[in-house]
Amino acid sequence: MARRARIGVFCYFGLCGLVFGMWAASLPALDERLDLGTGRTGTVLLLVSLGVLVSMQGAGRLADRWSSRRVCLISGPIAALVLLGPALAGSYGVLLACAFVFGLGLGVLELAMNAHAVEVELVYERPIMSSFHGMWSLGGAAGGLLTSAALRGGLGVGTLLTITAIAGAVLFLLPGPLLLHDRTSPKPVEAKSAERRSVGRAAVLLLGAVVFAGAIAEGAAMDWAAIHARRVLEVDPDLAPLAFTVFSTAMTVMRFLGDRIRGRLGATRTLRLAGSLAASGYALVLIAPLTSGASMALAWAGWALVGTGLATVVPVAFSSVGASQEAAGRALAMITTFLYCGLLAGPAVIGHLADLTSLPAALALPGILAVFVALAGPRAISALLPTRPHQTPVPTPTT
Repeated sequence: MARRARIGVFCYFGLCGLVFGMWAASLPALDERLDLGTGRTGTVLLLVSLGVLVSMQGAGRLADRWSSRRVCLISGPIAALVLLGPALAGSYGVLLACAFVFGLGLGVLELAMNAHAVEVELVYERPIMSSFHGMWSLGGAAGGLLTSAALRGGLGVGTLLTITAIAGAVLFLLPGPLLLHDRTSPKPVEAKSAERRSVGRAAVLLLGAVVFAGAIAEGAAMDWAAIHARRVLEVDPDLAPLAFTVFSTAMTVMRFLGDRIRGRLGATRTLRLAGSLAASGYALVLIAPLTSGASMALAWAGWALVGTGLATVVPVAFSSVGASQEAAGRALAMITTFLYCGLLAGPAVIGHLADLTSLPAALALPGILAVFVALAGPRAISALLPTRPHQTPVPTPTT
């Protein structure tokens, strides 16, 4: 049962990443078709993110009331179908409305599949959350490659997104029967006391702050690594994007290895290691311009460490919240809100700080926030899981 459900959740994460990846990779073609420009494209992306944030609040309550399985079954096909809006939008105004609706559908799906992933992990009885997020990354990469190949082959962006929406809706129906049918979240008696709920809320808020800090550090790497290579290290334009590639590859690989590491170290030590690696990576990036002849190699090593460290922050946070909360959906919605706010705020904050000072000085902020992850993350986990703060048990998986 647990293994079938794990395969089902893998499919949901992979398909979600695929749909989002094809949407993101189609943005340049949409920009050209509707003559958007950078400012309007940024507004479109902002409305997608706002839609995600708005829908996640209600999605958490729905998952707690109806079960994450039921919300997954409904939201998967809908999240794909609402891509028809951007695909068929004939003007900037229509695209804005459609982008917000697309964000609404995507937010419900992401919350539901993460909530169900937590339930599957509880039944599976060993860490598996990080590999789900690795599947999302692989799906996103596959979506980008498919979009590039289709557009190069002469397929129009509207036709491509329409095919993606219809095919995605059908594909989301296939893994539904594999999902768990019963709730698996533990409901301990002590969790019902007012004191325990108060401790839980405080710990979730602290963990949310940790996720927010990690998201800012992640967003800074995603949007500024290549620009740092070009402007600060003065590498050739064709080499600059490799800084982001190194970061993204390291993050994806680590997400598939992260479950095994968390199983050995436990959640608290994994977060401490994650923050320490990310902080060390940013330190290497900051000192790279001071070296001669090896600045790009040093920066690549730094971005690899940043990706390796930050890869496990969100999976560990989701797993810990899900294992400690009776109403996990609402708590996950809160953590996810912190996550998206950080991803939205990070690049903008770095940009404004760079205008006021310099890009290297601005990139010191995510390095400091990574230190916060290393220090505050273990405290939040220990408060959420007081009976197992150091080591996550690794029994034999349920068959």
